Amino acid sequence: MTNINDLIARWNTDDGKPYKGCLIDMDSYEDGNLSCMCAQGQVLHVLGGWLPEMLFKGGQQVADAETAKLLNISMAHSVLLRQINDMDDGQPAKVLTDPGAILGDQWSKLLDFWWYIDAIDAKEWRRVRDVWFKAKTSAMNAAERAFRDAIKSCDRDWLDRTYDVTRQITMIATWDISNGDCAASAAIDSSREIHGAEALKRDGKPFFFLSMFGFASPDDIPARPDDYGVNP
Repeated sequence: MTNINDLIARWNTDDGKPYKGCLIDMDSYEDGNLSCMCAQGQVLHVLGGWLPEMLFKGGQQVADAETAKLLNISMAHSVLLRQINDMDDGQPAKVLTDPGAILGDQWSKLLDFWWYIDAIDAKEWRRVRDVWFKAKTSAMNAAERAFRDAIKSCDRDWLDRTYDVTRQITMIATWDISNGDCAASAAIDSSREIHGAEALKRDGKPFFFLSMFGFASPDDIPARPDDYGVNP
């Protein structure tokens, strides 16, 4: 077993479902046993060469980042893999092979946006924060009402996953910026606007929060690279 496709095939079997809750259950580890490792743990061990001791002692943020690098996906996508893996009925393979089943019909633009914000540096996050501060409260409230109306038809699970994943990775990215939570909020609300994109377009509503990143609509977000992710 040497590639991600082999791991995905394993995850799709009853006996091969990954461990839940942490990278590895050291008490159950035996040489060659992958069942004691979560999806991220298996990726790190098989593709990244992490020894069991490294999985046991490794920090989750480092694991998220290294998994993203090994699979050529965004940090948010890596966090999503971890979250879905740990759900009682979670199917981690779908996170990589059928993200639309997890994120909804705007999944591709969400992945584009998450890939984009991975590359944002501290200077750009500060610019987004400053734009947030300069925004008029009345306009911000109107924009929030617009996207809340737009996402009413969206699956609640899609929205909750998007919110939680985006919150985690943006708070990490902005933690050293004064009032970085405002920049993180802009990214979270941008992701929610992407979810409600079709309704916002239909009603002629602007993408208020997404414009803080320089995009008038999700169509303007640069596409993630052709070699993004895996191709089973």
